[in-house]
Amino acid sequence: MSKVFSAHAVSVDGYIAGRGARPGQGLGDGGMLFDWYSDGDTPSRVFDFFKLSAPSARVFDSLAGRVGAIVAGRNTYEDSDHFGGGSPHPDAPLFLVSHRPAPELTERQTLAGTVEDAIAAAREAAGGKDVGLMGGGVLASALQAGLVDEIVLHQVPVLLGGGRSFFQELPGQVRLQLVEAVPAPGVTHLHYAVA
Repeated sequence: MSKVFSAHAVSVDGYIAGRGARPGQGLGDGGMLFDWYSDGDTPSRVFDFFKLSAPSARVFDSLAGRVGAIVAGRNTYEDSDHFGGGSPHPDAPLFLVSHRPAPELTERQTLAGTVEDAIAAAREAAGGKDVGLMGGGVLASALQAGLVDEIVLHQVPVLLGGGRSFFQELPGQVRLQLVEAVPAPGVTHLHYAVA
């Protein structure tokens, strides 16, 4: 069965977006969280416009190559300008978790009312590949439902001091087991299995 994982760039103090995040400026003042996508000289094999450091390219492309479908929350969807009618991944359909109608959806995007329904539909669409989660709310809901296998933090050495926190409140502790830690220029990639 396909795995469900989350891979996000995050500040050391746990933010995935800085202050002022909104539609059209999804990172607010936290744009440096993605500098490592373009600070290297190794082209990504999956995203042709990314040039990463060699260690980051290895980690990033390994994860991106696993993705067969994406599940995203409404805030991420809105702040990312609906992903331009597509998906944050060039080859994977998007499943949007929302209780509100989304009339702007395209043929690459599907609306689901719960994270459980979205992940089930994404697994079916993924064709044996894995399901990627986008957004802190989606991750929290999927963790509560016991549906997350792995969490990858691309930890950027900055303290944003505010913004959109990645980890939202959970009903209990979630134990993680470190699988791999890869230091790279401008980022440390921390790969955890959900225990």
